[in-house]
Amino acid sequence: MFTERLAHDLAALTRVGTASIETVLHRVTALAVTGIAGCSGGTIQIWDDGRVIRSAASHSGLARLLARERALGEGPSREAVRRARRVTAPDLMRDDRWPAYARSAVRHGVRSALILPMRVGESSAALGVYGARPQEFDERLAEMVAAHMAVALANSLDYDFLRSETLQLREALTSRAEIDQAKGILMGAKGCDADTAFEELRKVSQRHQVRVADVARRLVEDQLKRR
Repeated sequence: MFTERLAHDLAALTRVGTASIETVLHRVTALAVTGIAGCSGGTIQIWDDGRVIRSAASHSGLARLLARERALGEGPSREAVRRARRVTAPDLMRDDRWPAYARSAVRHGVRSALILPMRVGESSAALGVYGARPQEFDERLAEMVAAHMAVALANSLDYDFLRSETLQLREALTSRAEIDQAKGILMGAKGCDADTAFEELRKVSQRHQVRVADVARRLVEDQLKRR
């Protein structure tokens, strides 16, 4: 049943904010539990090139079940992503598609599952909805929730990428400035040109197997200490 509270939570989830991708993933699993009737646990996995690159679960038992599914190489999540369509398992005790997975799921208190694949940017994702008793979930509601979650995850991944790019650019600019400072110190001390000064930094870098930027930073710091 689509409630006003669920609508509010979905809208909040899709707004771009400063939360980390890990925080958004855990919010997604929590929303699955509160928003989908009969759901006692939720998972989310992001796949890229056939492997899981990020995942979250509403509780530790489901996290272990996801790990077990990956180790077995069989299960509803893997099938949903591979076939790009939802997979339902109303009663895992009576399901013979993934025998080893089903036994593990039942041991973890899971009797029913609904897995919904999604596209998140260039990656695939799978929302897992799990129940502690045999049942069929409201697939229409679950798919609507999953669609909102896909938007939230795409926004979060885009923000995470931009933040990472900004940090890398900032680090690159800082490193460049420190290298220029170090070159200036060497040029003044040795009476050499900029290319020769950089070559000196590079030789020290190779000798000690550290980055040129780290050598430059150390030289600048040592010079400041002498003042």
